Amino acid sequence: MAGRLGGKVALITGAGSVGPGWGNGRATAVLFAREGARVVAVDRDTRAAEATRQMIESEGNACAVETADVTDSAQIERVMAAVCEHWGGLHVLVNNVGGSVPGGPVELSEEDWAAQLEFNLTSAFLTTRCALPIMEAQGAGAIVNISSVAGLRFIGNHHAAYAAAKAGLVQFTKAVALQYAARGVRCNSISVGLMHTPLVESRLAAQYGEGDLEALVAKRHAQVPMGRMGSGWDVAHAALYLASDDAAYVTAADLVVDGGLTAKCD
Repeated sequence: MAGRLGGKVALITGAGSVGPGWGNGRATAVLFAREGARVVAVDRDTRAAEATRQMIESEGNACAVETADVTDSAQIERVMAAVCEHWGGLHVLVNNVGGSVPGGPVELSEEDWAAQLEFNLTSAFLTTRCALPIMEAQGAGAIVNISSVAGLRFIGNHHAAYAAAKAGLVQFTKAVALQYAARGVRCNSISVGLMHTPLVESRLAAQYGEGDLEALVAKRHAQVPMGRMGSGWDVAHAALYLASDDAAYVTAADLVVDGGLTAKCD
């Protein structure tokens, strides 16, 4: 099964990691490179993306770094132009950027609401808008959008803006998939459950305090029927399937990667 992305150029947003460890983006970038892809690691934190590049190149694989804020269309256009000039095209796009701000409609400010939609939904729209003409001209391409189970059902945390944005991302995925199905471009999403990544751990610490972090992590593990949160590698392997020709007949799908969490009745 090795070499499933051989000869393909894959752009992954949020390809760095918040601190040591394996976030979804970093794990996906490294796995894609191991499977033969020439990886473009995009992140607004250059140092984090460079750390990912060093990991990939230390294994003898190819990676380029682009620093960009994917909520800025001009920066995205610059990155896409650079990718096409350097690599000659783009075969896979993974929209991995996202993050939550707690609060319901009363607690959230208008600024936080708008920022959450921009960060979690508009960013994917902007990158997809730039990638689609490239993929259509090639007659082939795969887009993978990283969504969340928060967009499917309530799992105990009040994050109204994040939930709305992720639900929108799933439907945006389906709309793109249907419009481009006959043009050779597939578009799918992954609804990710409770994960144990550096980003999640840092946000838990910021919201609830370092002293309670261990108890919060244990509580999140216990919520999942499999008895543990997922890792960045769980997301990476799902993304690899959807990006590869193994999923050649799969489009407009939402792959739930949550250890059974959303199937629970309570």
